[in-house]
Amino acid sequence: MELDFAGRLLDMSRCHVMGVLNVTPDSFSDGGRFNQLDIAFAKARQMVADGAAFIDVGGESTRPGAASVSVQEELDRVCPVVEVISRELDVIVSVDTSTPEVMSQAAKLGVGLINDVRALQREGALVAAAKARVPVCIMHIQGEPETMQERPEYRNVLREVGEFLAGRVRAAAQAGIATNNIILDPGFGFGKNLEHNLRLLAALEQLHALGHPVLVGMSRKSMLGQITGRDVDERLSASLAAATISAMKGASIIRVHDVRETIDAVKVATAVKGVV
Repeated sequence: MELDFAGRLLDMSRCHVMGVLNVTPDSFSDGGRFNQLDIAFAKARQMVADGAAFIDVGGESTRPGAASVSVQEELDRVCPVVEVISRELDVIVSVDTSTPEVMSQAAKLGVGLINDVRALQREGALVAAAKARVPVCIMHIQGEPETMQERPEYRNVLREVGEFLAGRVRAAAQAGIATNNIILDPGFGFGKNLEHNLRLLAALEQLHALGHPVLVGMSRKSMLGQITGRDVDERLSASLAAATISAMKGASIIRVHDVRETIDAVKVATAVKGVV
């Protein structure tokens, strides 16, 4: 199960680590730390040295209550970082965006993956993603980031997440996106309470029935804080536990802030899976 990320081939039957690079002033974990080009590039270079297969560059915070960002502001934040990483580092660059203009411009600069938390639902996003001709990650979300955590409700969270993702796969295919270029993300923390998140994680392997690689992102999220009582900068151990479970359950990509430590956790999980 090999995917072509703008000329870089990757075996998706293995588990890979994606490093988070938020070039925003207000992201929940590292807002404001990497919103200068030289600092962002240094962080990307370190994550690549630590073993990241992907660097996921985001210019719009999707934490609950985050302020909206204009198209031009998102372009100004994201494009210089995407350009320099694509040119200077041997890594797949992912762009974390729901904005069609950012998808199109990032594709011209060498991005290998479009990662959209809104599942290509913004006007023009399906067309822009299809024209980019790179793999896309479609994530489940209930509601909008601004209000998604107010009162999330499901009758059966696994079934409803699966149905939503299957519907978006059909929409993507109708727009001209190759079905073998689609990655799915159940959207931990996006319109879900702790019980919903835990049920999804416990049954993560069932999402493989949809026939696509699975990406997960739980690094430092509030669900881990609810379980451990730890503040956001004290959730490394919990994040590693979530990553290990995800790797054991067949996730192809794990999106994290702490690359080096997660690489080790994934290596252990992969070794165990190899002898079971």
